[in-house]
Amino acid sequence: MGALIAGVLLWSIVHLNKSVAPDFQKTLQDKLGKGPHRGLAALLIIVSVALMIYGWRTAEPAFVYDPPSWGRHLNMLLMVFVILLFGASHGKSQIRQWVRHPMLTGLLVWAIGHLLANGDSRSLILFGGLGLWALISIFTVSRNEGGWVKPTETASVGREILGLVIALVLYGVLFMTHRYYTGIPLVGA
Repeated sequence: MGALIAGVLLWSIVHLNKSVAPDFQKTLQDKLGKGPHRGLAALLIIVSVALMIYGWRTAEPAFVYDPPSWGRHLNMLLMVFVILLFGASHGKSQIRQWVRHPMLTGLLVWAIGHLLANGDSRSLILFGGLGLWALISIFTVSRNEGGWVKPTETASVGREILGLVIALVLYGVLFMTHRYYTGIPLVGA
């Protein structure tokens, strides 16, 4: 469980550094240089993901709460929207007219969905911790950026449909491979 907690904390610290402590990040970037600073941040993020995966797979889950019976099904539906939100953060999309931070919002929805489906200790640490990080990030990034200026360009209907098709294909791939990176099969489970 220690590796899982360390992974979530390391992920959060590295990502919150820019929005919570911009002066510290600028000082560090000035000392290291822009390229090495980015390399260090990327390395720390890779280490945090490795710690989270290792911690998840090795931690002995303990019962914390009983999730609702419909939580698993809602979680599976929400994951399509999560993928759409992630995709919207990388290009033009109507979603950006309603959601200021699509990737962070997607991660928050991902965390909430998984907390509705899982009631064990490792789920609470991983999904609760990353959900809390996403929520803090939404507020701190919004504070630092000031007022929200919605994008003036949006995607065509064809591009939105293509985005939905890509999201459904990715959902299928993630659904079928879930057992390999979490140890929990979704098919037949």
